[in-house]
Amino acid sequence: MTVLPDGLPLAADFPEATREQWHHLVEGVLRKAGTLDAAGAPAAEALATQLEDGILVRPLYTADDAPPDAGYPGFAPFVRGSRVQGATASGWDVRQRHAHPDPAHTNRAVLADLENGAGSLWLAVGAAGVPVAALPEALRGVYLDLAPVVLDAGVDFDAAARALLRLYADREVPPHAALGNLGADPLGLAARTGDHTALAAHLSAATELAAVCDRDHPGVRAFAVDALPYHEAGGSAAQELGCSLAAGVEYLRVLTDDGPLPAEAACAQLEFRYAATADQFLTIAKLRAARRLWARVAQVCGAPSEAAAQRQHAVTSPVMMTRRDPWVNMLRTTVAALAAGVGGADAVTVLPFDAAIGLPDDFARRIARNTSTILLEESHLARVIDPAGGSWYVERLTADLAEAAWAFFQEIERAGGLGRALASGLVERRLAATWERRSQDLARRKEPITGVSEFPNLAEPPVEREPAPAPPGGGLPRVRRDEAYEALRARSDAHLAAHGTRPRVFLAALGPAAAHTARAAFAANLFQAGGIEAVHEPATVDAGSAAEAFAASGARVACLCSSDTVYEEEAAAVAERLKAAGALRVYLAGRPGERREEWRRAGVDAYVFAGCDAVEVLTSALETMGVA
Repeated sequence: MTVLPDGLPLAADFPEATREQWHHLVEGVLRKAGTLDAAGAPAAEALATQLEDGILVRPLYTADDAPPDAGYPGFAPFVRGSRVQGATASGWDVRQRHAHPDPAHTNRAVLADLENGAGSLWLAVGAAGVPVAALPEALRGVYLDLAPVVLDAGVDFDAAARALLRLYADREVPPHAALGNLGADPLGLAARTGDHTALAAHLSAATELAAVCDRDHPGVRAFAVDALPYHEAGGSAAQELGCSLAAGVEYLRVLTDDGPLPAEAACAQLEFRYAATADQFLTIAKLRAARRLWARVAQVCGAPSEAAAQRQHAVTSPVMMTRRDPWVNMLRTTVAALAAGVGGADAVTVLPFDAAIGLPDDFARRIARNTSTILLEESHLARVIDPAGGSWYVERLTADLAEAAWAFFQEIERAGGLGRALASGLVERRLAATWERRSQDLARRKEPITGVSEFPNLAEPPVEREPAPAPPGGGLPRVRRDEAYEALRARSDAHLAAHGTRPRVFLAALGPAAAHTARAAFAANLFQAGGIEAVHEPATVDAGSAAEAFAASGARVACLCSSDTVYEEEAAAVAERLKAAGALRVYLAGRPGERREEWRRAGVDAYVFAGCDAVEVLTSALETMGVA
């Protein structure tokens, strides 16, 4: 045995470290870095991250932070999964979405997906997809007893559901062998369209479908409790969960209060659909919290514990998909799919990387399908039951998220249920407030969007796709993270089409490369996010050359880029020369300092720096240049 000089064996236990020791050491580092002063906040507070819903993520978790026991996989409250074996037997269900209105095209795509790894189909039917009458053609050659079909038919859900039930009969699929979901979601439809006048009739039709499924097709569910309308309206994770709980409870009431089904059978008619984002830990916690919350609802409703396991369908977030540089969407959806699988989703839909642009092509669908295949077959992600279980961070985040979601669910219930909360505007106001706060983070690039607000490539040719059918509208809005920047880029595109060049900003780099490179790169990155081309030629200017270089650049605005030291010596003089040369606005890369008033008199109009409102800066710059 190796022995250390002090006589201790190498394998001896290390002295146990305490939280207080960690705090002391980290605070010392933060003070040296200037992050904390002598009376600064504790390290845990200085390094904590505030999430939506009032959830605080701390920098360190120990066993002391662990919430109450999460139970075992396959047992209530199902935090650790709805099945004892998890996904180890066959992985999750790879569910591909199809929304092409041409049934022949959809049929070819459907068969290609099923032959190459997809396990089920999510089919848009009606106004936003395949016509209801063409459903048999779209599903020609599909073994309906092997490949579950999940419908998304909006206002046509009743007609589409009955068409699918007839198709089961026409193809002589044994009633017990039929698989899928009829996609009835009257509350989700009301949220999408804003039309609440037909809600009672839609609930009645959906209840009839549930009775048929319970009686004749035990492998088919009638309801899809879709939380995507609330996620796509800008809602937080807790709001998404709260709305889905409220919808599920309202459906249980309809099915059981003088309805056709007992609580156990009613629970079996529901499948819940959630968004999976590139915030992998939040997605994992959201799916785990959803199962805990629904188990509590089922328990209160009198359903036996084995009926309380929530069936989950996770979809990679449409909100995070970008139209510019869409190839980066592959990275986002991969992380989201990983999180959905680790979080315990029963089915996972990876949206193709070009889904935000139009109807996906064959390559995009193949990449989407293979994302799950790689995670399952090459990364072996499903071979571990609840791989996130036992992480103090994940367990704490799950508990905190569940608590916040339950509070929002209770607010909706106090308002009379989800139907009334939607009709009164309560839900829309809460979601809009959340999105407004998040929009500020996006505008300030505290939440960066790779390829859009960070590292944009103005020279990249656009990806063209056939337009997709318009989804239902009139209710809750549909937001995207890139929408503010997309509007700016569209103005730049229009200017390029009309004038042959993009609007430009001249980067007046002062001093040697070591002094100006960092801020020049920052400024170029920021202005290009708004479609403004950065001209950095020549590499360095001074008071004597700035005017000539600006005139040659073809730009109408300029930005000084250098170190604080060089600014002290040259900024005022160069700003004066630029204004004299016709610069409509002069920016300075860096925060305003003590010489702000002097520089203002010299011609510096605004400042760009990390954390500034990039959308406001870019909007103002385009308006100054007359770019409509």
